[in-house]
Amino acid sequence: MKFFTPQEIAMSFREKSAWVMSVIIAGTGVWYYLAITAASRTLGYTAPPTGPLIGYTVILVTASVVAQIILALLSPKEADAPADERERRIIDRAGNWSGYVLATGVIFALGHFLFFADGNLLFHLVMGAMIVATLADYLFLILLYHRAD
Repeated sequence: MKFFTPQEIAMSFREKSAWVMSVIIAGTGVWYYLAITAASRTLGYTAPPTGPLIGYTVILVTASVVAQIILALLSPKEADAPADERERRIIDRAGNWSGYVLATGVIFALGHFLFFADGNLLFHLVMGAMIVATLADYLFLILLYHRAD
């Protein structure tokens, strides 16, 4: 049985941040989906985005700021350090790949709108595509950081 030393499992600040943000994005995305689904069932039609969107935004921003402050307090030197060349390539590649995820989701949403003409649902589908693309961006970052090691 192989045990890992702390140096072998050590992560960079940006990788830790990507893990934390992945959890926050996934959790708030599930909350948004459940809020929209519950409101739509109550109304009998696709719920307008106003209420759940405000709640989603407040929760996402608050959780992200608190998490980043905690990470920065735990690693102040790494938090202030600019990304090196390797990290910039990883960030660029992850952003490029997640752009494809976003484009696929938006194209699907627009295609759905062509057949069903539900503007509220179009908004929620595009919002979902943005949430999934953001989650994909962080997951691609984690994957690329591990591949680069």
